[in-house]
Amino acid sequence: MHIIDYLEFDDYWRAAARQEEDSALIDTVQRVINAVRCEGDAAVRCFAAQFDKSAPQTLEVSPDCIQAAYQRLERDDPELHWALSLAATHIRCFAEQQKAQLVDFEYHMADGLVTGQRVIPVQRAGIYAPAGRFPLISTVLMDVIPALLAGVDDLFVASPPLENGLPDERVMAAAYIAGAGKVRVFAMGGAQAIAALALGTETVPRVDVIAGPGNKYVATAKRLLYGETGIDFIAGPSDILIIADAPNANADIIAADMLAQAEHDPDACARALVPDSAFAALLVERLNARLDSLPTAQTARASLDAGGLIITYAAKEDAVRIANTIAPEHLELQVAAPDVWIPCLRNYGSLFIGSLAAEVLGDYSAGISNTLPTAGSARFTGGLSVRHFLKTLTTLRCAPGSGYDDTRRAAQIIARAEGLAAHAESAAIR
Repeated sequence: MHIIDYLEFDDYWRAAARQEEDSALIDTVQRVINAVRCEGDAAVRCFAAQFDKSAPQTLEVSPDCIQAAYQRLERDDPELHWALSLAATHIRCFAEQQKAQLVDFEYHMADGLVTGQRVIPVQRAGIYAPAGRFPLISTVLMDVIPALLAGVDDLFVASPPLENGLPDERVMAAAYIAGAGKVRVFAMGGAQAIAALALGTETVPRVDVIAGPGNKYVATAKRLLYGETGIDFIAGPSDILIIADAPNANADIIAADMLAQAEHDPDACARALVPDSAFAALLVERLNARLDSLPTAQTARASLDAGGLIITYAAKEDAVRIANTIAPEHLELQVAAPDVWIPCLRNYGSLFIGSLAAEVLGDYSAGISNTLPTAGSARFTGGLSVRHFLKTLTTLRCAPGSGYDDTRRAAQIIARAEGLAAHAESAAIR
C-alpha cells in the first residue's frame, strides 16, 4: 500500500502511466485470430485444448441444457435464483429508462429541409462472460438484458468450458433468466472466442458488436478486431477511488470497499483520497485487520502491494483534480455533502453517492451496469448501456423551398472550395 501527499501525486501518476506495449501478448493474440480466421471451429477447439479446461467438440450449448441449468438453480439454490431474478428486474427497468431517452425524430431545419434520426439496434451481438478466477454470473445479466431491450435480433453468449465441456451452470442459468429462449450460448473462451464472434466460423455466427469484460488476451483480441466488429470498449483491471472526509467517513466501510476491488486480481487498483495522515493510518489499520479474516486475502494483499494507493489532500479542489485525472472505473463519495462535489466530478465509470451506496451494489443488483471503463478511459467514454447495441442513423428529406435553395447553394460553394467539382455539380443539377 502506497501513501502519498497530494503534492506528490503528479510525479507518482506520470511514473505509473509509463507502460510499454506488450509485443509478445499482441503476437500471441494475433496468432489466435489468424488461426480462427483460416481454420474456424477447428482453431477454436485447438486453443481450447491449450488454454481452457476442456475442448468440446460441439461449441454451441443446446437450449435444453440451458433450461436444465436454470431449473437446477431454481431447485437447488433458491436464494441465488431469487437474487439473480431481482437483479435482472432492476437491470431491465434501468435499461428501459435508458432506451426511452434514445428516440427517433424529424426536425424541420428550414423551408424544404427536414433532418432526422432513426435509432435502430444492431442485428447480432456477442456477450463474453469470463470464468477464470471467478465466473462472472452478473456480467451475463448486465450485458444481455440491455442488448435485448435495445432490440437486438440474435444474441450470443460465449463463456469458457469447464471439465464437462460446458460453461459454468450458473452462467447458463443467468442467460436463461436474462432472455429465456432468446439467447444462444457457446462454450468457448479467451481470445479464440472473441475471434470466432468477430469473424464467424462454421457454427459461430459473425456478430456486429462484442461486449463484456475479460482478461488481457480477451481485451487485446477486442482491440485488434475492432473495425471488423464493434466493441463496447477495452476493459482492463478493475479499479476504485473513494473520496472521504473526516470526521464523517467510516474507515471500516472504506477498507471493506477497497478490498472488494482488490480481491478481483493482483492487477486491480484500490485507491482512496483522505483528508489527513491520521485518517490514512487508520485506514491502513482497518485494511490489515479485515485482511486477516478474508478468504481471498492472498490476492487482495498482492493487489494492495502493487497498486493500492492512499492520497492525502488539503482542499476539496485538490481532491477533485486528482479524481478527474485518475478517471476511476468506480468513484465513491463518502463525504458529508456529496451534492456539493458532484458537479465538479466528470471522469468516472459509475458514481456511488454516500456511504450506503456500496460499489458492490452496482456490481450485482442495483440495476446499473458493472461493465465500465477502466485504466482512465472514463475520460472519454461511459459504461456499457443500451446505446452500445444501437445505431443512430441520420435522415434527410428535401422539397422545394427557400431553405432548400440556400442549403443547395451552400453545398456548391463548399464543394468548389474543396476542389470537388462533381460534388458541386451534384448539387447544381437539382
